[in-house]
Amino acid sequence: MSMVLSLSYQDWLNLFLQFASLSLLGVGGTITTAPEMHRFLVEETHWLSEMQFSSSIALAQSAPGPNVLFVAVMGWNVGLNAGGGLAAGPPAWWLGLLGVLLTMMGIMLPSSILTYSATRWAHRNRDMIAVRAFKAGMAPIVIALLVATGWVLTAAHNDAARDWKLWLLTGLSCLWVWRTKHHVLWLMLAGGLLGALGVV
Repeated sequence: MSMVLSLSYQDWLNLFLQFASLSLLGVGGTITTAPEMHRFLVEETHWLSEMQFSSSIALAQSAPGPNVLFVAVMGWNVGLNAGGGLAAGPPAWWLGLLGVLLTMMGIMLPSSILTYSATRWAHRNRDMIAVRAFKAGMAPIVIALLVATGWVLTAAHNDAARDWKLWLLTGLSCLWVWRTKHHVLWLMLAGGLLGALGVV
């Protein structure tokens, strides 16, 4: 379900700048910045609906390829919304591609430059106590950001009486990952089957 937007040149620049700033905050992967993306795209600018935001992440995470693909899907949806939806034809498709280009350049460029520079410096200074302390201190931050992302993605499922099966499946999945050495793809397959059969 698409929305109809009217985006100015400044809006397109703001889209790029927002993702460029998030690029430098994506400690532990781009998915950890999803709560801030949600705030900007859904709550503040209303460029994406709640459904489009969640679907962008779900679609990209279920597809093979890098984790960052959900950013491209979000950019595509913003562009399509600005062009009047998929049915509007080639002008909307071109705006969708513009959205992909701006969001992906924004999320990739600053962090790539920073990572390249910092990695070279950290490798040269790997025995310094400050470098080792920084690495150890980042672990709890990454975990907290992942928990915040999970919280945002489950916000639509806050009716425990209706969604108990989803919460049970989530708990069992956590136990599975924690207590076994089996590959997580088995969980994805089971989740897909349960969804296809209408169980969850």
